[in-house]
Amino acid sequence: MSAKVAVVYYSSTGNVHQLAKAVAEGAEKAGAEVRLRRVPELAPDAAIDANPAWREHVEATKDVEIATLDDLEWANAYAFGSPTRYGNIAAQLKQFIDTTGGLWHRGGLADKPATGFTSAHNAHGGNEATTLALYNTFHHWGSIIVAPGYTNPVVYGAGGNPYGTSHAGGAGAPSVETLEAARYQGERLATITARLQAGTR
Repeated sequence: MSAKVAVVYYSSTGNVHQLAKAVAEGAEKAGAEVRLRRVPELAPDAAIDANPAWREHVEATKDVEIATLDDLEWANAYAFGSPTRYGNIAAQLKQFIDTTGGLWHRGGLADKPATGFTSAHNAHGGNEATTLALYNTFHHWGSIIVAPGYTNPVVYGAGGNPYGTSHAGGAGAPSVETLEAARYQGERLATITARLQAGTR
């Protein structure tokens, strides 16, 4: 039985979007059916227009479907991505997560593998804190957290974050090595999910 993976993310200028696509590619490589979904933008146009890269990304990703609770109910595994905001997840992703109460209460989120990824401006700008903050939600859901750990050398090539792939956005777009680590993270999530579905190790 193959995995059904929902990759749900928020990205303002595109770095997390690139990571999300790489995670989705990795999951598909492992045979998973994948839904790549973005959460709605909440920022006012004045804020978006003040940053040309932000406006450009909003326009470039209009065709990416908006995440819904149906996507979470459909999936048997989750990958969530967010830029870091003061060491925490972005309000846009948090707002979507805050709508999951009914689904959570019905047990619709429990026992599903989940993983997270992020991007901060600096290498030490909150990447680990943001991923761990996201994992707090997964603990409440009763998720099975699937972190990359140090299970593949590609993790080191992306900076060695065992909690989830992270990117220092101040250096520009994600590197080939970082995207490779994100693909591995998606592949690992899908592989472990398929094993759990099949009842094997």
